[in-house]
Amino acid sequence: MSSSCASSAAAVVGLLSAPRPTATLLPPSLALPVTMTTAAGARWRRRRQPVCCEVAVRSSSDSATSSEHRIGARVRVTAPLKVYHVPRVPEVDLTGMEGVLKQYVGLWKDKTISANLPYKVEFLIEVEGRSSPVKFSAHLRDDEFEYLD
Repeated sequence: MSSSCASSAAAVVGLLSAPRPTATLLPPSLALPVTMTTAAGARWRRRRQPVCCEVAVRSSSDSATSSEHRIGARVRVTAPLKVYHVPRVPEVDLTGMEGVLKQYVGLWKDKTISANLPYKVEFLIEVEGRSSPVKFSAHLRDDEFEYLD
């Protein structure tokens, strides 16, 4: 029995003294994108490169300044338009109505955006049963109104 114990002990010692597989650490430029496990069980991953994104935006300063100095101007709607979002009124025809240009929404955070209806115009309309006029706004294109001032 001592010989069998000795042989099993030698087998265990042989397993313990066998070389373990080790991971070779590569420089980050050559590292693999998969997770590797070292002999000690520690895991390491390839470091991700930071993403750098630069966007070049052309600003049309002529159109921005022309719309900015006209904020607050009186305008008249020239296109045949109807809106359905006025409270207590089922339908309002804006053709010929006068309003005030309140906002140009083609710029957002100093960047030009492609707004389909970039001008916000505020209107006042008299409604039956109310002592004061109802205020509402509508978004228009530049070819749907004319400046009165």
